Amino acid sequence: MKLLVTGGAGFIGSNYTRYAIKVHPDWEIVVVDKLTYAGNPANLEDVAENPKFKFYRADICDAESMDRIFSEEQPDAVINFAAETHVDRSIDDPSLFLKTNILGTQTLMDASRKAEVTRYLQISTDEVYGSLGATGLFTEESPLKPNSPYAASKTSADLLARSYFKTYGFPALVTRCSNNYGPYQFPEKLIPFFVTLLHEGKQVPVYGDGMNVRDWIHVDDHSRAVDAVLLRGRPGAIYNIGGGNELTNIEITKLLIEAMGKDASYMKFVPDRPGHDRRYAIDDALIRAELGVVPQVSFKEGLEAVTRWYIENESWWRAVRSGDYLNFYDRWYSKAGR
Repeated sequence: MKLLVTGGAGFIGSNYTRYAIKVHPDWEIVVVDKLTYAGNPANLEDVAENPKFKFYRADICDAESMDRIFSEEQPDAVINFAAETHVDRSIDDPSLFLKTNILGTQTLMDASRKAEVTRYLQISTDEVYGSLGATGLFTEESPLKPNSPYAASKTSADLLARSYFKTYGFPALVTRCSNNYGPYQFPEKLIPFFVTLLHEGKQVPVYGDGMNVRDWIHVDDHSRAVDAVLLRGRPGAIYNIGGGNELTNIEITKLLIEAMGKDASYMKFVPDRPGHDRRYAIDDALIRAELGVVPQVSFKEGLEAVTRWYIENESWWRAVRSGDYLNFYDRWYSKAGR
């Protein structure tokens, strides 16, 4: 298979790319990434010289670039990880989220249709469902009630994928995953943000009362689930991907403070952000039953491993924070062939 992965230099996309190269050594992997603030070429340095790997720096909103890449590479399948993802950034400036997450998805699907790809997988989020009360779970049939510009843009992309399947017979699939954690995550996200602050002896900020609940999944488990959907999922179907680890933000904070050898004085409460969803929780019964996908990484082991990773890879996240990682591209780009 020749697989085109958009957003493949980001956190989840780069982890999946390394996973696919490892478990499918006969595949050709073509990564397309605009390399915005969250797209880091250093995330793919260890595969840059693999003969089965190729990289293009391009924007999925650029139809001319997408048509050229598809014409040159003729991929069999596409996975779209490319997206603006941070809720706080979407509150500050929704326009970029609407452009990338909606119009970019449409442009990418149009290029995929012209190239007659056999599978197109749209990577989405449980945030499209909105907020749960104290009980219940999100199923694939739950109403879509996005509460942030980010979530609304991802909801729109999901509906576009559905419409292309229904209208054109386009082989689109959608996955909706809970909160990911793992190596190479941009350090504005909760777990790497808190680990790096605590490592520097700084306090960590907790929104509101800290009782917002999220379901956490290790990025390796997400990669295994994405791979299963790509290979065996039903076109037109939606699959929820959950980790089965419901924790409040205050619980996560306390675990990280303990792991870093700090005490409660390193935690401070800050005003809540607008539209902050109270609880997410995934029912992943469908993907378990149809595709046999079950999370393998326990949260305790995963959190310990990722905490160690950020401590041992301080140079990576300091380069990201400073913006120096962007200078890495010129050196790395020649290795990747594009």
